[in-house]
Amino acid sequence: MADTYEMILMLDPESGDEQRDKVAADVKAKIESGGEVLHEANWGLRKMAYEIEKRESADYRFFKFNAGKELLDDFDHSLKITDGVLRFRIFKSDADAPTMVPPDTEQIMRRDEDDRGGRREGGRGPRRRYEDDDRGSSEPAAAAAGADSE
Repeated sequence: MADTYEMILMLDPESGDEQRDKVAADVKAKIESGGEVLHEANWGLRKMAYEIEKRESADYRFFKFNAGKELLDDFDHSLKITDGVLRFRIFKSDADAPTMVPPDTEQIMRRDEDDRGGRREGGRGPRRRYEDDDRGSSEPAAAAAGADSE
């Protein structure tokens, strides 16, 4: 029985464009030989959360597909030894689930710069601990509780 899966393939940006496109085409061909490609997307070059093999970014490719477990076992073996593959992850998905769309990298970078630069206009300041502290009583919370019980 075929289930629906999503794969994120992270390719080495130092491999040539042709090599990365070949790896992605081979993955697609393998999916088509043992299942059905529902969606394919090239998310492009993106900065990673942490370095992998001394690379700060990767060329992300996304596939949503139907396949059996045999294909997953095949990917688990073949992608681990394929030159140019930094990482890959396969997730089981609902067939009706919307297709993932990555956030725009430029928007993320601008937001991170704003956050590092301090509070944005209209942003919230630090929360006062006594308003949100459920672990113990604080003076303002204890005073309010005492006033209610009188």
